Amino acid sequence: MRDLACAFGQDGGLDTSKAVQAILMAGLICGVLDGLSAVGLSIAFGNGPVRMLQGIASGVLGSNAFKGGAGTAALGLALHFLIAFGASVVYYSASRVLPVLIDRALLCGVLYGIAVHLFMQYVVIPLSAIGRRPFALQSFVALVIVHMLVVGPSIALSIRRFAR
Repeated sequence: MRDLACAFGQDGGLDTSKAVQAILMAGLICGVLDGLSAVGLSIAFGNGPVRMLQGIASGVLGSNAFKGGAGTAALGLALHFLIAFGASVVYYSASRVLPVLIDRALLCGVLYGIAVHLFMQYVVIPLSAIGRRPFALQSFVALVIVHMLVVGPSIALSIRRFAR
């Protein structure tokens, strides 16, 4: 616990403003890049951006999210960025204890992307209002690739850049 206190500017560790900047930049960059990737995948799978964002909101609202128009799409966008910032907080906090996450940011980012995808797929979504979904190989592979190439590396490389 003392290591985490140092990470957030107590006891002579990294100052809090640098931690906040690193987390905000990582979350913002990840959120934008992942959002663009999600829009592309959504279109490729025959849906649009509004439906994709409503799908995110359905984690809180259930199937009613698809009846809410732009309002539930906006909620989905907010939740999307909340998740990106949350993943950035976790990586940043872990990087204060495990310097390898900074020293080998690209490799660790790819691995982190896989971990984030598996956590979302097998913990977050089943516990949300969406519930368990049937396994679909095509979307699973597409999403794990996006998480490996976009989500994890964007967070890891941003944390490395802004946390130093």
